[in-house]
Amino acid sequence: MSVRDEREPLAPRTTSLYDYALFRHGIEPDGTVPRKGFPLPDGPPPPGPGRKDRTWQQAGAEVTDALTPPLADPDPVRAAEAVHRRVAELALTHRSLRAHTARLALADEDAARRTARQLIRTGTDAAAVKIGMALLIRLGEPEDVPWLKALGMLRGLADSAIAALDPLDRQAAALLVIRVRDRSERLTPLTEAITSGDTEAVRSALLSLPDEPQSMWLARRIAEAADLRGLLRARPQDAELLALTGRLLHRMADRSDSRADVLDYRPARSVYEALVRHADRLPPTPEHRSLLLSVALDLHSGPAVLLNWRPGRRRALLDALDRLLPAAAPEPVPADRRADWFRRNRHLPFARTEQAGDPPRWELAVVHGPEDDDGIETRILIDGIPLVPALFGKGRGHPPEYLIDSGRLRATAEPREVQLCQAYCTEGCCGALYVTIRRDGDEVVWDGWRGAVGPPPPAYRFDAAAYDAELARAEQDHSWCRPARSTARLIAAGLRDRPELTTRWDMTPGWIGTDRSDTDTTVVRLRYTPSAPPPGTGGSLYFEWRLPDEDGPPRARADAALRRLETQDPKTFATYRGGNAALAEALGHRPPPPAPRA
Repeated sequence: MSVRDEREPLAPRTTSLYDYALFRHGIEPDGTVPRKGFPLPDGPPPPGPGRKDRTWQQAGAEVTDALTPPLADPDPVRAAEAVHRRVAELALTHRSLRAHTARLALADEDAARRTARQLIRTGTDAAAVKIGMALLIRLGEPEDVPWLKALGMLRGLADSAIAALDPLDRQAAALLVIRVRDRSERLTPLTEAITSGDTEAVRSALLSLPDEPQSMWLARRIAEAADLRGLLRARPQDAELLALTGRLLHRMADRSDSRADVLDYRPARSVYEALVRHADRLPPTPEHRSLLLSVALDLHSGPAVLLNWRPGRRRALLDALDRLLPAAAPEPVPADRRADWFRRNRHLPFARTEQAGDPPRWELAVVHGPEDDDGIETRILIDGIPLVPALFGKGRGHPPEYLIDSGRLRATAEPREVQLCQAYCTEGCCGALYVTIRRDGDEVVWDGWRGAVGPPPPAYRFDAAAYDAELARAEQDHSWCRPARSTARLIAAGLRDRPELTTRWDMTPGWIGTDRSDTDTTVVRLRYTPSAPPPGTGGSLYFEWRLPDEDGPPRARADAALRRLETQDPKTFATYRGGNAALAEALGHRPPPPAPRA
């Protein structure tokens, strides 16, 4: 019989969840905590009956009415008992309870803090304990850390414990995040090494992390849990550790899916300083020079700009990287994607511009990674500050084809609303950032903001001549663009200028770009809506025309594609991809074969 089987579990209704968590951890033979945590003594909490007729505002009012009196009670024991009773009466989900509790106005913070501690130390109900943890997000102190760490071992309590631990002990919070969210368990050797306290084991586990999204998506939490800043201080000239630091910082600065983690990484500035100060220790390999250029791009126009830098310090770091990086090759390097990316982007983060003045300076930078054509974004800077992460922070700026090639950023007397960015999960879920652009005499005005996070942005007025010159420069600069993407841009521009090339075939162009899995292939998508559909049919059909990158410059390949559209119906050579079934059957188009299973 195992040790776990020899001892009866403590009675869940008379024992606090804190004591139960210590008990479960104590009877584990190897002292480890399951990824999802130990089960609660009564099993998972029910989802909560809720009420379909209760709005979010009504639920908040009910929580306020129920919890405000006990949280002002100077007697924490009596207050905690009242919270237990009233939580049961509210019949709200735990998520809703925690959210509304975190927003409560507290008449007596000291009394509320004492009650919160009573709840987390003696509470027997998960919902009541979560209320205590929600209060400690604002009111917690270092003495609360051991209690929160213990409760974080229980299934369903980890997220609340993380939120309360974050202001108090980032390393403890980070370890808990990794344990809960690392489904692949790739980071288990790292967390075990951190728990052991062996710094050499921590370094080895860090350096063993694969440089892939599945391992690096928790970059900030990895750096916090491993105390990356402390490791760098102890080993300032460790080349392997410096390279890993660069990869972690660059991953933190990636805001493809949410707010950039680098903005919440407290030691970010000192870690950037350490990396740049000792970057000359990195062997001058293509991988390392690409990494340092990526870091420079983050410091020039990415979210890292928004860190609270001392005056002139960020510029000094960029100057140091500029001196360290070699000159770019003068000619394209088509056979080496990384080297060609370095050649095309080497100048971008180091170009000097005039200091901020009146009116503000407006700049465009088109940025992407050495292996990431799909992630190309247009970064808009006002007086050197990147606009999208400053005002929105839920995704990348739109690609240059959308903002620059289309003419959307051009200013005319007629106001035009432009979407600069939308949330990674779509606008319908988490919104988008809009601005209205108009020309007012010798100025270009950006105002009428929609979707910005935080206080409403001001109206910006730019010198019209300088604005037009910068936009013209960006429109003519194709240095960021690989051949297949250049071909796609030229085809799209040709179809905008000559819409009759497709309308003669009852077709309209859709998305034009490069294949996500094969960025050397240009893809043109067309929609066919017959002006005289066969009787009994209607709707549209969709076709895809793929042009693999072949010998010849993009201009010649785009011109050849446009000439083909002058004389040949795309439906005869493009691939049918779907649409109205009756129309397809009447015209003899077979449905596309199902995609092969992985």
